[in-house]
Amino acid sequence: MQVSIDGQRLWSSLMAMAEIGATPNGGSNRLALTPEDTAGRQQLIEWCADIGCHVRSDAVGNLFFRRPGAREDLAPAAVGSHLDTQPKGGRFDGVLGVLAGLEVFRTLHDRQIVTERPLELIVWTNEEGSRFAPAMMASGTYAGVFTVEETLARQDEQGISFGQALEETGMKGSLPIGEPRLASFLELHIEQGPVLEEEGLDIGVVTGVQGMRWFDLMIEGNAAHAGTTPMAYRHDALAAAARLIDRLYAIAASDTSGDSKVTFGCLEIDTPSRNVIPAQVTMTVDLRHVHDDQLDTLEARFYSELEALVEAFGVKVTPQRLWNSPVVAFNEQCIASIEQATKARGIAYRRMLSGAGHDAVYVSRMAPTAMIFIPCRDGISHNEAEYSTPEQCALGTQVLCDALLHNANDLEVTQ
Repeated sequence: MQVSIDGQRLWSSLMAMAEIGATPNGGSNRLALTPEDTAGRQQLIEWCADIGCHVRSDAVGNLFFRRPGAREDLAPAAVGSHLDTQPKGGRFDGVLGVLAGLEVFRTLHDRQIVTERPLELIVWTNEEGSRFAPAMMASGTYAGVFTVEETLARQDEQGISFGQALEETGMKGSLPIGEPRLASFLELHIEQGPVLEEEGLDIGVVTGVQGMRWFDLMIEGNAAHAGTTPMAYRHDALAAAARLIDRLYAIAASDTSGDSKVTFGCLEIDTPSRNVIPAQVTMTVDLRHVHDDQLDTLEARFYSELEALVEAFGVKVTPQRLWNSPVVAFNEQCIASIEQATKARGIAYRRMLSGAGHDAVYVSRMAPTAMIFIPCRDGISHNEAEYSTPEQCALGTQVLCDALLHNANDLEVTQ
């Protein structure tokens, strides 16, 4: 027997959540643990209470909504994602995975279906990392990658700690870190890239996630007068940064496989002035690859280019690696449950690797895990223009529902 979700109700929930922290150009701004993020979480708590699901939270604010099963002694089958966004983010990134889980729970409630295993809908805190770096911090804490103390001590640009912001939300709980233990975890997400749309496919069965490394970098030179200092005598921190960007970008662009990726998302000149040679530049560096050994090579090239800057510009460089997320391979049985659900509905799909990080990366260390992608228009994400159609959202949610029921009723997944 196939169970059909309500696509119109799902879309209504997505649009209602989008009104919380709505931006002028149709996006969402719910930075982690802000009043807007808290309001979104509170709305979800109310929706889940309406169908009899109770919520618990842990020491870093992860929310766990339980739907009882016939066998409460069994570990739950879980779905989820995040509700926080980028400062000018879209309406679907993360949010779809959470509200799709809600729609599955609502559908089961309407049909009075009780699964063998209990079910969990999970909201992970601070997935984006846009307020508190690094990304996926709270799911990483759940998985033991970060300690609670490390996570609570992280500060935003205003010096507000994660712990202080969490206390202000009132959503810090007593559930032990790492609980509940999960039998499986599935995460539905927009692709955040153009592949599915370009290939005319409806579903991506995600087999893993590429490796990522984040760095903060400070380059220190000497301030001097722009008009009286000859070029040969300058120690220009910004010129050094520009050389680094150009060299690393060229290295990544020369990889014909397209698997090497380099991004410089933030760059700041200390005390900038139009007629002063920049003395200090701080910047971020994001390196990614689908193979760990090639990511090692890319990182080694980054450090060698830094050494070249010291020699060429007479500057001091101080790199700090903030985050290292190795390449992740998802669980084959969870991948198969998604693939089976997709085939059963006659949906056009492909297997694919994720280029972006997701909470599923860390959860996969604790439980058998896989992901589902749906297309997004022009591959745009982390942008107010981010969009997937009601039909695409509903189709992804239907596959999620079918795969979750399989995991909850039929599948003994092994890690």
